[in-house]
Amino acid sequence: MAEIILRVVDISKRFGGLQALSGVGITIERGQVYGLIGPNGAGKTTFFNVITGLYTPDSGTFELAGKPYRPSAVHEVAKAGIARTFQNIRLFAEMTALENVMVGRHVRTHSGLVGAILRTPGFKREEHEIEERAHELLEYVGIGKYADFKARTLSYGDQRRLEIARALATDPQLIALDEPAAGMNATEKALLRELIDRIRNDNRTILLIEHDVKLVMGLCDRVTVLDYGKQISEGTPGEVQRDERVIEAYLGKGNAAHALPTGEAA
Repeated sequence: MAEIILRVVDISKRFGGLQALSGVGITIERGQVYGLIGPNGAGKTTFFNVITGLYTPDSGTFELAGKPYRPSAVHEVAKAGIARTFQNIRLFAEMTALENVMVGRHVRTHSGLVGAILRTPGFKREEHEIEERAHELLEYVGIGKYADFKARTLSYGDQRRLEIARALATDPQLIALDEPAAGMNATEKALLRELIDRIRNDNRTILLIEHDVKLVMGLCDRVTVLDYGKQISEGTPGEVQRDERVIEAYLGKGNAAHALPTGEAA
């Protein structure tokens, strides 16, 4: 039986008079790329923010790698084992690519404040190991040659890669990618798809929220579709594409004969 990395059950969230989520749940197995899609206003970002500690749910339960998990704050979520990127890139613009990844790695350090102030041998050794790991991750995502470049000088696609490298630096159980293809051209999307495939093939687990349905259908092992805060479909990409409820949500009623884009040649 496959190991379950994240199990979320019956999540609900209300903002004043708006019911943003109603009883949403997903189960993600190790090594999967799991997609979360839906029309604008479907509740995708709210669900993502609940899982990663930005919002507190009104109800529901969480398990991460078989243990109860409560996403109470972003830094606690990172320690627990979930790393995320954001739709709007959030890098330290004046820091180098290497320094950005090293910041992500510090969530796993042990020396503490005293070690940092006194520059103890243990602290220096740990800093060296962090720098080495950061270099490895920059190479892994394909931007190793830009290690000493300030983040703001990188191309848009390379900044996205840098965000992923920083997320990987936390040694996460689950990597949550929020609209990673947003704003990318076709070449950048192809490179992103290769990188996500590589991460999956290394037995890492990814939750992907993405507007590019074709990209999702070509990458994901399973997909959940939200509409008006409710889960209207869950299954393989093929099953979801044929679901009349999904077709209606995207294309409107009376379009059941049409199909959503496939991931072929994406």
